[in-house]
This record gives sequence, C-alpha cells and structure tokens, in this order.
Amino acid sequence: MGKIAFVFSGQGAQYPGMGQSLCEASPAAKFVFELADSLRPGTSSQCFSGTVEELSVTKNTQPCLYCVDLAAAKALEEKGVRADYAAGFSLGEVAAAAFAGIFTDKSGFEFVCRRAEAMQKAAGENPGSMAAVLKLTNEKVEELCGKFTRVWPVNYNCPGQLVVAGESGQLKEFQELVKAEGGRAAPLAVSGGFHSPFMESAASELEDVLANIALGRPRLPVYANFTAKPYSDNAKELLVSQVKSPVRWQETVEALAAQGVDTFLECGPGKTLCGLIKKTVKTARVFQVQDAETLNAALSEII
Repeated sequence: MGKIAFVFSGQGAQYPGMGQSLCEASPAAKFVFELADSLRPGTSSQCFSGTVEELSVTKNTQPCLYCVDLAAAKALEEKGVRADYAAGFSLGEVAAAAFAGIFTDKSGFEFVCRRAEAMQKAAGENPGSMAAVLKLTNEKVEELCGKFTRVWPVNYNCPGQLVVAGESGQLKEFQELVKAEGGRAAPLAVSGGFHSPFMESAASELEDVLANIALGRPRLPVYANFTAKPYSDNAKELLVSQVKSPVRWQETVEALAAQGVDTFLECGPGKTLCGLIKKTVKTARVFQVQDAETLNAALSEII
C-alpha cells in the first residue's frame, strides 16, 4: 500500500446526530468533545441533537464540524492508522492544522469559534451566495466570472466542477450565461459568499486573532487551500488568506497523489471529499470516517 492522507470535511457536510457514535466508540474522540464543551458549553449536544436549522448557522456549524472532523482523525490514530499527509477543505483545514500540531486542540477550537463568528459577520455585511458550475472548463468559468464585478471562482473542487461566489443578483445573471454556454449551475445552500473578497473583513479580524496564538510546526505535511502546497513557517498567513481566497482542492489532491498517496480517509461528516477525490484521481482508494460504523469499516480495509 502507498501513503495515507487524512482529509477533513468542510462546511455543508453537517447533519443532526453527527459524532455521537464516534464519541461513544473512542476515548480519543470523546476527549475532543469534552474539551469543546469545556470551552463552549453545549457543543456536543448541538452535534448530537441539534436541528438542521441550528447546525446551519455558521457560528454553530464550524465549531461542531471541527469537533467531528478532529474526533474522526483521533479515533483512527488511536486504532493505529498513521497519516503521512493531511489536508482539509475550507473549515476542514483548521482541523487538519490541529491534528498536525500547528494548533493545540484547545487553540484550534478557540480559533475556529472566532473564525465562525467573523465569517458570519462578514456574510451579514456583504450578502452573497454560491453556485457549483458543472460541465464547463475552469478557464470558461473564469472567463464568465470576468464579465461581472462581484462574481468570483472560489472552490476548484475537481475536473468539471468549480464553485463560484458573488452578489446574488449578479450570480443569477451569471447562471444564465453558464446555461447559454452549455453548462449547469446549481445554487448551494450557504449563508454567504465564502472564499471571496466578501470575506475580507473576516480575514482582517482573524489576522488579529492569530497574532495572539502561538502556532507550532506540523508533525506531518499539511497542504494549504491557498497554495495547494505544504505549510512551512507561514501558517498564520495561510490561515488568513484561505478565508478570502479560492480553495484549490483539485490541485491539492493531485499534489498528494504525486507524493505517493493512494489512500484517502475523509475525516468528518459526509462523503463529499471522497467523491471529489475519485473524480480527480480515479485509482485512489477512498474511505469516509464519520461514525463508529464507518470507522470500523475503514479499519477492516486498512489494518
């Protein structure tokens, strides 16, 4: 077997009940939720019994997802699975950074809470939305975005899938152009235009937050959304930049594959990243780990 990458789920994958069976099955996972509850009381109950509406509010979504992401990775490691590399999609990058030791578990959770608040505030100040564009090349989507002042390509997910963000009125016009070019644009159920210039104020706020957090050197290579390359000594710059800049996920997966990674374990809710990875590297082995059942299924294949 080749090398293993832990990849951490992003916002949009959340669902009621997430993380509960992981918490029950793994002491390492349970510790993540206990720590979160000590810093932000009620976090585990939001994960385990919160409503769809409650979990869709960004200031709740991000801390809850962070916990499930990190708990899944800790449970895998506890069972003897060693990651050679790590990466996370958007919010998942914070969990990846904590898993690798750039953050401590505590400072990572505290940062993700501030990140969630800052991004929710920025979304309120600059109302926007997002849409996934299918069946067009990245170059064509970028060309169409260039016809508007407030529409930007933001998530380079996989071949043939690029998410854009922007002002809702312009985004509606953009979608008509996509249709005219033979593509398809699917609106996303999100509360803002994330990873775009609409998040400039959030990035500025997080720069101040990170100025007061001591970051460590990663114990394994962590690939950044902003560059699709490993962190070096520029963690604060990368964590600030990724909030207002595109997620280069396809490039990240390709870079990991070039390093010999043939097994990807998606840590956290859902299986969105598994799908994107298979569309990018067709020979990759992908596993989701989001609960006790999927943890055991992955372990039976890997160990």
